Amino acid sequence: YKCVIISFEWRVQTMDELSVKTSYETTQFIVVRFGNEQYGIDIKYIDNIVRMQQITRVPKVQPYIKGVINLRGEIVPVMSIRLKMGYEPDEITKNTRIIILKVDGNDSIGVLVDEVKEVVTLENKDIDKIAYDSKEEKQNFLAGVGKDKGDLISIFDLHLLLAEKENS
Repeated sequence: YKCVIISFEWRVQTMDELSVKTSYETTQFIVVRFGNEQYGIDIKYIDNIVRMQQITRVPKVQPYIKGVINLRGEIVPVMSIRLKMGYEPDEITKNTRIIILKVDGNDSIGVLVDEVKEVVTLENKDIDKIAYDSKEEKQNFLAGVGKDKGDLISIFDLHLLLAEKENS
């Protein structure tokens, strides 16, 4: 017969030792595509994702407002993120989607995207925040850049993106 001796060590951890655990907060983002670029939209602001549909034009609005859609009886304005960011106009394809956003309990607004790719969960340590030196720099509408499996995802600051542009 073989004799095996097993010893156990019991130890009480202090609160400082417990807080050292490296658990990071995570945020889920819907990754969307504009051309060859990927952008992330915080999932907590997304109310719905719908296929492209007829957009009714509205006169005398900013050029980036494409018009309105009727979504189950609710009239929702639709914005072109491409035009707001100064990119080329949207090309409507079978992958084009309208993402319905609700930010801070306000009314819904739809944004056109070339394609909805996936949902990713990023730890806060994997998101580099963007610091702005001037008001003009904030026009790029980004809160940070996330890293996911070797890919970079530009994270939208929806408050900046959805704010009305001030007239200079």
